[in-house]
Amino acid sequence: MANEYDVLIIGAGPGGYVTAIRSAQLGLKTAIVEREHLGGICLNWGCIPTKALLRSAEIFDYMKHGKDYGLICENPSFDPAAVVKRSRAVSGRLNGGVGHLLKKNKVDVIWGEARLSAPGKISVEKASKQAMEPQHPVPKNVLGKGTYSAKHIIVATGARPRVLPGLEPDGKLIWTYFEAMVPPSMPKTLLVVGSGAIGIEFASFYNSMGSDVTVVEIVDQILPVEDAEISAIARKQLERHGLKIKTGAKVSKLDKSADSLTATIELSGGKTETLNVDRVISAVGVVGNIENLGLEELGIKTDRGCIVADGFGRTNVPGVYAIGDVSGPPMLAHKAEHEGVICVEKIAGLDPHPLQKNLIPGCTYCHPQVASVGLTQEAAKQAGHDIKVGRFPFLGNGKAIALGEDQGLIKTVFDAKTGQLLGAHMVGAEVTELIQGYVVAMTLETTEQDLMHTVFPHPTLSEMMHESVLDAYGRVIHM
Repeated sequence: MANEYDVLIIGAGPGGYVTAIRSAQLGLKTAIVEREHLGGICLNWGCIPTKALLRSAEIFDYMKHGKDYGLICENPSFDPAAVVKRSRAVSGRLNGGVGHLLKKNKVDVIWGEARLSAPGKISVEKASKQAMEPQHPVPKNVLGKGTYSAKHIIVATGARPRVLPGLEPDGKLIWTYFEAMVPPSMPKTLLVVGSGAIGIEFASFYNSMGSDVTVVEIVDQILPVEDAEISAIARKQLERHGLKIKTGAKVSKLDKSADSLTATIELSGGKTETLNVDRVISAVGVVGNIENLGLEELGIKTDRGCIVADGFGRTNVPGVYAIGDVSGPPMLAHKAEHEGVICVEKIAGLDPHPLQKNLIPGCTYCHPQVASVGLTQEAAKQAGHDIKVGRFPFLGNGKAIALGEDQGLIKTVFDAKTGQLLGAHMVGAEVTELIQGYVVAMTLETTEQDLMHTVFPHPTLSEMMHESVLDAYGRVIHM
C-alpha cells in the first residue's frame, strides 16, 4: 500500500532527517512528516543562522582591533539588515539541501501535522501554521493530509523556548531566539535572562555589535553545565569585552512602556535593583514538543516535558520511539543525529552501541568560545574518582600568540589509577573545533599514555591539548 511504510518519522529537524536518510540507506521504506520547515529549528532558527550572525560579529571585532595586527581600518561600521540577510541566506541554502538529500535517498515527505492515532498508525492534518519564511516553501511532490501506517514510528518533534511567568515573549519587547535572530535594528540596551549556551551566544553577539548588554543568571555561575574554572575564565573575558553579568539573581518583574522595559532584578542577599532596557531576550531553556501527538492515548510515558526513551530510542510502547530534544537532554543537534542513527540501526537488526551521553560534546560559540566533553573536575570527584588534572594556558602557545588570541585554557581530567580520560574542558579561540580530538580519544578509551605518545602538529592550537595531558602527569614542557 502507498501509505504503508517500514519507518515513519515525525519531524524533519537534524535528528529526523538524518534518521530518515540512514533508514533509507538500510533498505527500509521511509517517510518523514514535517509541518513547518525542513531542517527544523537548528538549521532554520538555531545552530546555523546564529553561527552566521556570530561570524559577522567576530569579523567586526577584528575590524575594530585591526591596529593590533598592523592593519588600518578606521571607523568600521555595519548594516544590521545585511547582517541578518546573510544569516537567513545561509539558512535558506541549507534548507534546500535537506530537501535534495531526502529526494536523493527516496524518502517520502509528508507535509502537515502528525498525530499517533493507533498503534502503528498516524493521522496527518494540514499544518496549523505556514512555513516561517517565503524562502522556505513547501517542497514540491510531497504527500499531505491522510492516514499512514508503519511498523516503526519515530517521534523527533524537537523543542521550543521555555516560557516563564512574567517573561512571556510578545515578539516586540520580549524576544525568544526567533526574534533575536532577525532584529529590525540593534537595541542600544539589552537584558538577557539566562546564561546557558543560547543566552550567552546572543549576549556575545549583541555586545560585539555595540549593544549595552546585561545578563542575569539565577545560579552562581554562567554556563552552568560547564566546569566551574572554565566558566570563571569565560566570565572574566566576557566582562572584559563589556558584558555586564549578574549571577545568583533573577528578574522578578518586567514593566513595559511603548518601546522599552523596566526590569526588577532580585540580587543575592535580598537586594533589588531596576534596569531600563530597550529589549529583553528570554533564554531560560527549552521544553519538548510533546503536545497534540496522541501520546496520552497510547500510554507513552513522559517526564518533565520530554518522552522517556532508552539508549536505543525505544519508548515503553513497542513500535514507538523518540529521539532528539523531545527525548530529553542534552538538547543538542549532534546528539539528535547520533541518537537517530542508533535507533534506526537497531530497528534494522544491526548491533549499534546504545547512546553514551557522557561522550556528547557541548559547544558555546561566544567570544571566547567554550567547549567540553565528559565529567567536570567536581563531577569526577563526586563520582568517586581519584583524579589528576592538567591545565595549559593559551599564553604558552605560539599559534595563539600569533593569532592575537592568547587568553584561554585547556583542562583535562584523568582517573589517577587507570589513566582514563574522564573529561576535557576548554575556553578560548577555536576550541569548538579542538574538542573533537578529545571526544575521539574518550570514545576509543584512550589513556594518558596514548595521548602523550601522540604527535601534535606545530604550530597549532592543538598542541595545547598535548601539553594539558603532560601537565596532569608533571611532564609539561612549555609552562
